Amino acid sequence: MEIKAPTAIPQQEIDRQFGYIERIAAYSRDAELRTGQKPLAYIQTFGCQQNEADSERIAGMLHDMGYGKAESPEQADVLIYNTCAVREHAESRALGNIGALSHLKKQRPDITIGLCGCMVQQEHMPDKIRKSYPQVNLLFGTHALWRLPELLYRRLSGEKRVFDISGDVRGTIAEGLPVLRGQGPKAWLSIMYGCNNFCTYCIVPYVRGRERSRCPKDIEKEFRTLIAQGYKDITLLGQNVNSYGKDLDIQIDFSDLLARLNRIEGDFLIRFMTSHPKDASHKLLDTMATCDKVAKQLHLPFQSGSDEILKRMNRGYTAEKYRSLIAYAREKMPGITLSSDIIVGFPGETEADFQQTLALVQDVGFDALFTFLFSRRSGTPAASYEDTASKEEKQNRFERLLKAQDICVLPRQQAYVGRCLRVLIEGESKDTDYPFLARTEGGLLICCAGEGLEPGIFAGVNVEKATLRCLFARVER
Repeated sequence: MEIKAPTAIPQQEIDRQFGYIERIAAYSRDAELRTGQKPLAYIQTFGCQQNEADSERIAGMLHDMGYGKAESPEQADVLIYNTCAVREHAESRALGNIGALSHLKKQRPDITIGLCGCMVQQEHMPDKIRKSYPQVNLLFGTHALWRLPELLYRRLSGEKRVFDISGDVRGTIAEGLPVLRGQGPKAWLSIMYGCNNFCTYCIVPYVRGRERSRCPKDIEKEFRTLIAQGYKDITLLGQNVNSYGKDLDIQIDFSDLLARLNRIEGDFLIRFMTSHPKDASHKLLDTMATCDKVAKQLHLPFQSGSDEILKRMNRGYTAEKYRSLIAYAREKMPGITLSSDIIVGFPGETEADFQQTLALVQDVGFDALFTFLFSRRSGTPAASYEDTASKEEKQNRFERLLKAQDICVLPRQQAYVGRCLRVLIEGESKDTDYPFLARTEGGLLICCAGEGLEPGIFAGVNVEKATLRCLFARVER
């Protein structure tokens, strides 16, 4: 399939959306004058960090349209549910939440209920929503998110249902949309969208389109704005950040982008996710090692330790290549924190295949793992693969994997006791003896105590104790 360079949405189209924003803002001011209450919007997000970043743009547009933030669906005049399609559980949760709103809709028929994100971009979903969820007024897919002002204006102008899952499968990029980020020192920054890998289990290329990279000048501009606003921990997002720049007309790759952002003045950390092992290069690891502001943390999903399963997954690398990458990363950055994703129970996985996954986990010694039972996704090749393992066998493997990981993690955590670490304070913890929540450069969770701590500052702390999931420390004296 031919992959073309991304197309920026024309500025006149973006300006048209801002025109709708201004019209709805006028409605909101009139409503507030009539009722004494600013109209409120409620957003609930399911899924990955990219969905979180998308919701921040939805929140930014709604804010500029005059909507305040509702703390619950019952308070809201507009409700937006940003959905995920990667796993069945996330899809079921989203539909369950939407189904529960039928009673609220009967009580308050004038509210607007919107459904967006990856789930609704699936071919079968619009008809399902039309037939089974009459309470939904707005439906827009990942490619139409930037058109929310126009779609909401049509709804407020009298249309009962406004559905739009349009968009070129290769995708386009909308720059300049309002963004309303959460409080705290951390921020998401999308550098690219979509995916070209077509792993046989994954729905992402079908619902988010093909890879398209933002121009480096636009990324740097947004990055500099974040630094000026006081953000200290910025995560660069993409379905496969290692592919950044391949579709651009200029010579730049992800390593070059990291080096470019690292040169910006300020005291901050740069993180990124997600990386794909087939595209992870020595150049990337060398760049991480030499850039002082790039966190020494790598999330590199390997999914399975069996070469046969990796081939059936269409992952494009072997277990040995993965081990080699990890060895090189540790050679260049001895203290690097490593995490990964694993799928248990992929169709055709045997006990021998699973044992190879266990062996890889034990050999590498990850600091964190995100483990998932295989979830069939309609429209992907793996959905039709023959499955020989029983549900009980898969669950047993899943539990054994978790146990093996815990055995690896505990000594790694305990090795931090007595060490001094530089951490970024993020907020408050629930532990009264260590009342501040922080993260190490490697992304490890740490509860801290001591004078002078507050969210948004870097501090040096001495680690006093460790558990499987958290470190505990006090400010250096």
